Amino acid sequence: MADSRRLLLPLGIAVLVLVLWDSFVVFPFRIFVVLLHEISHGLAAVASGGAIESIELSFDEGGVCHTRGGSAFLILNAGYLGSLIWGATFLVLGERRKRSRTVIAAIGGFTLLVTLFYVRTFFGFAYGLAAGCALLGTAARLQPAVSEILLAALGATSALYAVWDILSDALFRHSNASDAAALAQLTGIPAIVWGVGWIAISLVVLASVLRRLADAGNQPTPQQAPA
Repeated sequence: MADSRRLLLPLGIAVLVLVLWDSFVVFPFRIFVVLLHEISHGLAAVASGGAIESIELSFDEGGVCHTRGGSAFLILNAGYLGSLIWGATFLVLGERRKRSRTVIAAIGGFTLLVTLFYVRTFFGFAYGLAAGCALLGTAARLQPAVSEILLAALGATSALYAVWDILSDALFRHSNASDAAALAQLTGIPAIVWGVGWIAISLVVLASVLRRLADAGNQPTPQQAPA
């Protein structure tokens, strides 16, 4: 029997997230995506020979990752695309309920480490500790189904937020503080071009994830051989 849950769960949660986007229910998830965005900048810096100095998060969903060295081109590209890839990865890893607990626990541990080592604003530090402990607690104490739903919620919110952030910063309005504007200054290529390119990549990635989930859901459930 086809397991349609693998596709319907993230799609249903994505619709729910959109409906409740401005509510206090989705707010913690949006802040988490901002943290992922800044972490992605930092990881790109480290991967290109640089280092993370500090990360700032604010209640109004602002974030900054202060880095030293590394490739400015890679670092600037890593924010939007990084949060998109995080979201896609969470959705793919959430295909199977039995590993959702392990993934949620790993995300929680990673969040705590990043917070302790790099987050330097009061709000960001408090949020990071609370989020990390909540994720670890969910994995340790609640049913696997809760971890599965939470993983799908993190994945859907991250993917949606990444796309909206790109549209907002690069296409709908012009902000000199955006990654697209910084890339325009660095390369001479207009910010809107970077925005269109990121949106194209986002659509390809999301289509690939949905196709994977649909294919996984259409695989027949193995039948047990009679005793």
